[in-house]
Amino acid sequence: MAAHRRPIGELDMLMFLIALPALISGFAVSLLLLRRRGPLALRLFWTVNAVVVLAGVVVLAAALTAGPAVADSVAAAGEAPPGSNWAALLGAAISVAGSSIGAAIAVAYTGAAALAALSERPELFGRAMVIVGLAEGIAIYGLVVAIILIQQA
Repeated sequence: MAAHRRPIGELDMLMFLIALPALISGFAVSLLLLRRRGPLALRLFWTVNAVVVLAGVVVLAAALTAGPAVADSVAAAGEAPPGSNWAALLGAAISVAGSSIGAAIAVAYTGAAALAALSERPELFGRAMVIVGLAEGIAIYGLVVAIILIQQA
């Protein structure tokens, strides 16, 4: 049996996730350097940009000189290789976290408004609870998306 190799797309995504903090910090440093507007800061900024462009040329040359892509025997058989569902699980986690945070913000605002309305007119209890329940439905939508993603993984 052939050794398992990672698919190209998974490897690219992993490299991007590893390089993302470096890209963000580099962008922040370049903004700080440009705000100083000194000749040393400008020279350092262009040096960093030249290094980044050179690194991009090296990566492009490595990609262009690479051999042809070969399909893995597991992928050719139609089976998913082990550990290939990490992106679906990450998407499920992001959907639950994002929808929960959104629901929390929505319930905070609608709950505060509902309490303010109930303090003046107690007969609005039913309507206020429906609005708060609709805001909580955002979290349920995220949970449904996560369940669908986990089933596809």
